[in-house]
Amino acid sequence: MIGSDQLREVLAAVGQLLEAKGKTVRIVIVGGVSLNLAGLVDRATDDVDVIARAEEDEGGPILIPPDPMPDALMAAVQRVARDFGLPSGWLNTAVANQWETSLPPSLEENLTWHRFGGLRVGVAGRRPLIALKLLAAVDQGGPQSVHYQDLVRLNPTEEELEEARGWATSEDPSPIVADHIDQVIRHVRDDIE
Repeated sequence: MIGSDQLREVLAAVGQLLEAKGKTVRIVIVGGVSLNLAGLVDRATDDVDVIARAEEDEGGPILIPPDPMPDALMAAVQRVARDFGLPSGWLNTAVANQWETSLPPSLEENLTWHRFGGLRVGVAGRRPLIALKLLAAVDQGGPQSVHYQDLVRLNPTEEELEEARGWATSEDPSPIVADHIDQVIRHVRDDIE
């Protein structure tokens, strides 16, 4: 587990290693780490979920799939894992499978960038986080899951829940999944009233 206090330290260590090599890498994160960096929660997390990388374009950063991750980044991540006693997959792209269907609503427009030396970290905003947490709560245990608890902490508005519902049902339009999405949303409404 990566504690919220340790989070900035390990990201800074990765950034220092990149900077020492003259490299700059931009990643976009979601999940518990993004909630921590945004100041929305203060809890430990298992890993850093990288959903995208960003390349600089004339109009600003443009999102691209994160895989393959740059060699310099992976070398820095592995060294930080060793130095801090973290598991080898502490920074991973497992959530990047979203590129196969669709990214959450307004991800690209709702990024806040943090600089850690040669590492630039784009933190997803409320709307994409609400959508991803809704889908994760449906997939992983409903109201008992950490994803559900994070969703409640985000205190989504009706408009945000409806936008998240629309995106989540587009990810899997089956009636069973739609029913589970509705159940989670009902629980969220009850818990935030």
